[in-house]
Amino acid sequence: MANVTMQDQVVIIGAGIGGLSAALLLAARGFGVTVVEAAGGPGGKMRQVTVNGHPLDAGPTVFTMKAVFEQLFAEAGLDFALAVPLRRLDVLARHGWPDGSRLDLHAEREASRDAIATLAGAEAGRLYAEFAREAEAICRSLEQSFMQAERPSPFGLVRQAGIGAMLRTKPFSTMWSALGRFFPDPRLRQLFGRYATYCGSSPFRAPATLMLIAHVEQDGVWQIEGGMHVLAQALRKAIEGLGGVFRFGQRVDAIEVQNGRASGVRLANGETIPADFVISNADRAALATGLLGQEATRSVPPLPRGGRSLSAITLSGRSRFSGFPLHHHTVLFSADYPAEFAALDSGIVPADPTLYLCALDRHGAVAPEGEEGFLMLINAPARGDEAGAGLPEIETCHRLLSQALNRHGLALDPGPTPPVLTRPQDFAALFPGTGGALYGMATHGAMASFQRPGSRSRLPGLYLTGGSVHPGPGVPMVALSGRLAAEALIRDRASTRRFLSTGMPGGTAMRSALTAGSG
Repeated sequence: MANVTMQDQVVIIGAGIGGLSAALLLAARGFGVTVVEAAGGPGGKMRQVTVNGHPLDAGPTVFTMKAVFEQLFAEAGLDFALAVPLRRLDVLARHGWPDGSRLDLHAEREASRDAIATLAGAEAGRLYAEFAREAEAICRSLEQSFMQAERPSPFGLVRQAGIGAMLRTKPFSTMWSALGRFFPDPRLRQLFGRYATYCGSSPFRAPATLMLIAHVEQDGVWQIEGGMHVLAQALRKAIEGLGGVFRFGQRVDAIEVQNGRASGVRLANGETIPADFVISNADRAALATGLLGQEATRSVPPLPRGGRSLSAITLSGRSRFSGFPLHHHTVLFSADYPAEFAALDSGIVPADPTLYLCALDRHGAVAPEGEEGFLMLINAPARGDEAGAGLPEIETCHRLLSQALNRHGLALDPGPTPPVLTRPQDFAALFPGTGGALYGMATHGAMASFQRPGSRSRLPGLYLTGGSVHPGPGVPMVALSGRLAAEALIRDRASTRRFLSTGMPGGTAMRSALTAGSG
């Protein structure tokens, strides 16, 4: 009989940040880790495109909550600061409106208060300070009881934090209505309402709880030297250094199931990789719709089509800019926010969209000489898998982006190489089952945050990570989901081994039949 000390094998489907985080923790604990990824490299939605020989970030560009990654690397015996060089931003983002007004939010709360007072008056500055305190209180209330809890519930939250603390998180008010108390000026209400889109949601339907995102940014936004993809590559290097194996360019066709338990994966080329445990970093929709095998469909509840988060239209390239003075992060708002989200709720790309622009090569407001890399993004409905959904054609997408720039006096001098356009249908192809939704399920309504699956799926031996499961989307939240999946797996393994060692005659530890033959 094989001895229990043989290395347990874990197969992770997908090399997104959740899968990479779980892989690092498990490899550091001695598990045999194999990460299978359909793309040619790590990162998942933290992807890159190449324009004229230059790799450009084409996914998340905002890095917050660095302590999540410092702890992750430290538990693997590594120094995050050495692996991922950071620069803290003094200005979180620059914001502009069609009327020509501008506002910078600063890393220092008092500087933001003064800037807001200059824009909208002293009372607006005072109300912002009140808002910032409330956003911090919400964040502190949920940090342990929700974000880092394996499978929170409303009742569990009340038991742990108390009914008063839960009500202070404002789950029953919409973000837009709650912001009205702090920001009579519609520009400021629009600015802070935008934080709902960080979860792919509408501020008119999301709970006011999401105000906590404002505090997360206020707590620190960093720029990764070399781009966000450096983080994904650093995680890959750390995992490989601990013996983990990557299989890039390999698509998983199905999760194998034996005796009612996940037992490995079958690749598109017919190869089977046996495992003691499987972690899925795919979107829950891929599981629910059978894209990872019919037996895995029961592992998660289905996601209603109307529950999808937002998608996007993005443009990545290199250019020279003139006119509006860009910062590393710049947001150019639409003239009518309610109309913009009414269009999105109707499944239509807005005619006057808010545009986010990341000047990838800028250190703050300082632009490099010559061309610079950029990523532009406007929100779009997640209908990329619907025939005849009415999503705009390529020419229309370019026109919408150009018009959004022109409304703010920003001119783009295109370089010799065309930029890369990515639409909802492209995201749907990159991330199967999602329809192009980039954030899993939309956070609409008081209970939405509790409706995401937890780390343990309904299929024994299969664990879940990624932006479509608890605690939700965003780079640090997804990393936390990877931690939660790894910790749940480790606990279950220990529990199984205790059962086996006490259940066998003479107390001899024996390898489970469910995991036999997996090396």
